[in-house]
Amino acid sequence: MSRYARQIILPEVGADRQTRLAQARVLVIGAGGLAAPCLPLLAGAGIGHLTIVDGDTVALSNLHRQTLFTEADCGLPKAQAAASRCRAINSVITIEALDCKLTPANAPDLVTHSDLVVDCADNYAVSYLLSDICISQDTPLISASALGLGGYVGGFCGGAPSLRAVFPDAPGNDASCETAGVLGPVVGIIGAMQAQMALNILLGLTPSPLGQLVQFDAQSLRSASFRFDKATEPDRPFRFVAASELTDTDLIIELRQDAPVLHPLARRISLEQLAQNLPTLDTRLALCCATGLRAWRAAEEITQKWPGEIVLVAASAS
Repeated sequence: MSRYARQIILPEVGADRQTRLAQARVLVIGAGGLAAPCLPLLAGAGIGHLTIVDGDTVALSNLHRQTLFTEADCGLPKAQAAASRCRAINSVITIEALDCKLTPANAPDLVTHSDLVVDCADNYAVSYLLSDICISQDTPLISASALGLGGYVGGFCGGAPSLRAVFPDAPGNDASCETAGVLGPVVGIIGAMQAQMALNILLGLTPSPLGQLVQFDAQSLRSASFRFDKATEPDRPFRFVAASELTDTDLIIELRQDAPVLHPLARRISLEQLAQNLPTLDTRLALCCATGLRAWRAAEEITQKWPGEIVLVAASAS
């Protein structure tokens, strides 16, 4: 009996659509908590080519939600360990593991060679970077986030509005699972929904999850969803770029006072000093910080006074 027999008998799948899955190339960014249910489900469903990107290693403190790993995996590269588990589930598909961070430098090429992108990084700088690239390349993006007792998952780009159209402003805070905590089942539910959305798109099911956002609250055990098909794109988005993409014609500002500068030409001044000494030239302004949040907030504060483009540089994505 075929390994896919139980899904091929579904009228929504069948042999023809199973072939679609076998021919699909899916890029998964992040091999942590969200990927723990998502990756095995995609591998088990028969996605023909999975590329897993993660530059981190397995840590004991993350095992409560990163259930793809065991204690014996601690210290191993997440991408390699995740790929090994997926190969054990399905040996007839191709799985590529990349032990690196997703950056503005390597992301465009990775997206170009993919039919669909699943954002399991749960890092807003990475999520917006992926959204910018996917909207420009017309590639579907399934992005999600989980924190505390709740989270969301949505289908963006690929003909639907981008992540920026739904969340145009800088996040209210830079809380993460590491600083604010999260329950494992919350991440598991959101990650499994990412896999389902990805399969719905690849199988061509209707209604499409592109243009839909689902929110889940584990405390009340309630979920809600809405469509955002007509959401408008922001007029002047702040792109994330790599430090290596900056040039000597840019005005590069390092907003952190207690960390090495991200570029040798960066000036270390505060936002207040910058606001008081805005140049009149149409120069590209690059704002640098650790996660991109401080830079984004600074960009929002001075965008009406700055004549040129403003870009963001995050140490966590460089």
